[in-house]
Amino acid sequence: MPQHPFGGPQEREDRPSPPLRVLVADDNPVIRAGLTAVLSAADDLTVVAEADDGRAAYEAALRHHPDVILLDVRMPGVDGMAALPHLVRLAPVMMLTYSDGTEIVQEAVRLGAGGYLVHGEFTTQQLTQAVRDVGGGRPHFTPTATSALLAHIRDHATAHTKPKLRSLSPQISSQNLSRMQPYVGQSTQSRFQLSGREAEIMDLIASGMNNQQIAAVCFISEKTVKNHINRIFAKLHTTTRAQATAKWLGVA
Repeated sequence: MPQHPFGGPQEREDRPSPPLRVLVADDNPVIRAGLTAVLSAADDLTVVAEADDGRAAYEAALRHHPDVILLDVRMPGVDGMAALPHLVRLAPVMMLTYSDGTEIVQEAVRLGAGGYLVHGEFTTQQLTQAVRDVGGGRPHFTPTATSALLAHIRDHATAHTKPKLRSLSPQISSQNLSRMQPYVGQSTQSRFQLSGREAEIMDLIASGMNNQQIAAVCFISEKTVKNHINRIFAKLHTTTRAQATAKWLGVA
């Protein structure tokens, strides 16, 4: 055994990390019990609390400080979507639900969800891995949720492949109008010489998403998002998201 500098045995410092603390929020007690049983069977996960609606989930998160929150979408009282923007301030949130509508998935990601799992599309092993991923800051989505996000990206990409005229608001000043006129009939993407990926990310910035949310939607790291944003700012000759958004929307 290695010796301590003072002659005693060297204490081991490679102690295992404590298990991830999980909060399960679902109004169905059978589903809650099942999720708790599955997660508790993993050595590196532990369920510290359960909740049956969004308000109870928020109160439990304040009390137990979970590392990950599993959140259903539709619950009586305060539902998951209403609670989501408040819960993401306390811990990473993964939606775990039967709700698979495209708009719901996209809205959940916009509000800060780090993952979206649809019941019936994952095994118990995939569930535990998804919890680890979201707890470690890595997005995780099941096939239906992934398809919804890809549809969102394709829609935004398509919007920039054809030139289109903007409807001009009466409130736009003549000075702004004079700046906009040379570009009428050109796509915003080509005007600023943005790549397809940069145009997608600029659309997401304009929609109000933060870097973590953009990374989840585009399936790239936050570092890659930052690199894209730096290049976008350089091409738009801006230094802030607000300035870039104003130029992108043609009002600056």
